[in-house]
Amino acid sequence: MVIEGIFKALADPTRLRIARLLGTMELAVGELAQVLGQSQPRVSRHVGILCDAGLAERRREGSWVFLRSASGSDGADAVVAAVERLLAIAEEGNAEFGQLCQADRRKLAAIREAREEAAESYFARHASEWDELRALHSPDAQVEQALVSAFADASLGCVLDIGTGTGRMAELFAGKAERIVAFDKNLEMLRVARAKLQHLPASQIELVQGDFGELPFDAGQFDTIVLHQVLHFAQDPALPLAEAARVTRAGGQIAIVDFANHDREDLRTRHQHARLGFSDRQMRDLLRGAGFTAKEPIALDGGELTVKIWIGKRREGLPPKSITPRSKEHAA
Repeated sequence: MVIEGIFKALADPTRLRIARLLGTMELAVGELAQVLGQSQPRVSRHVGILCDAGLAERRREGSWVFLRSASGSDGADAVVAAVERLLAIAEEGNAEFGQLCQADRRKLAAIREAREEAAESYFARHASEWDELRALHSPDAQVEQALVSAFADASLGCVLDIGTGTGRMAELFAGKAERIVAFDKNLEMLRVARAKLQHLPASQIELVQGDFGELPFDAGQFDTIVLHQVLHFAQDPALPLAEAARVTRAGGQIAIVDFANHDREDLRTRHQHARLGFSDRQMRDLLRGAGFTAKEPIALDGGELTVKIWIGKRREGLPPKSITPRSKEHAA
């Protein structure tokens, strides 16, 4: 990060507004253009200058590109945080700049509303499928309470929510975590999660798109891993668990919420389940093979399917099936 480049990047009123906006929430280039009342190509050029200066970062989600403040990037925290404080002071002390920022935030309200409407539309289209599956197991509230209790005495630190879906797990643990990465392969679900989580500070939550069999994160980056109703989609559960272990720090923890063994074959075709639940022995062996020490599982009856919570602690050393660390790809 070159300090001259930072000051040059900030020497433009539009880029000052963009920097202020990105400190509020993550936004697509098109959304920034909507707020600023400028063309998308022009906004993209401004964004490029901010990214080159290390003040913002791009993350791709399918054909969309999202922008966020670079305050969470390694080595950039102090400088970017100082810039954000300076912009906050400028907004208070300069009436013209303050009025522009206030107007920009009012326009953000329309974007938040549009995201929420899109999420509601998605839920409406799939509500019957989810209601059918929920009716087979214990209530979500019971599962969530048990999971929160399991972590009651633990420090969550930096959390990776694999298969975040609607973002509910990220929302549930936001109050206890230093930072949460909500990760999912499904682009539409990520947009639902973005709508659900947009009230959280931009510096605390990050949404990333990708496959749980090839996590785009460096080794030992997370303290807590959560897989909530995700592992039964894996043809080979050992692969995502090995990846989860690779990105977990020694002494970190993993929580797997999934079904106990069952015989509902229809879930393979109706809901694309690759595995019909897991036995305690199977899960213990999977966790051990990935580099975790399994704790006593928690069983939650209350329906045709039994939900279980398996907790594991990351052992010292790399897991046997660890994958060569890769650079982080900003994918959402």
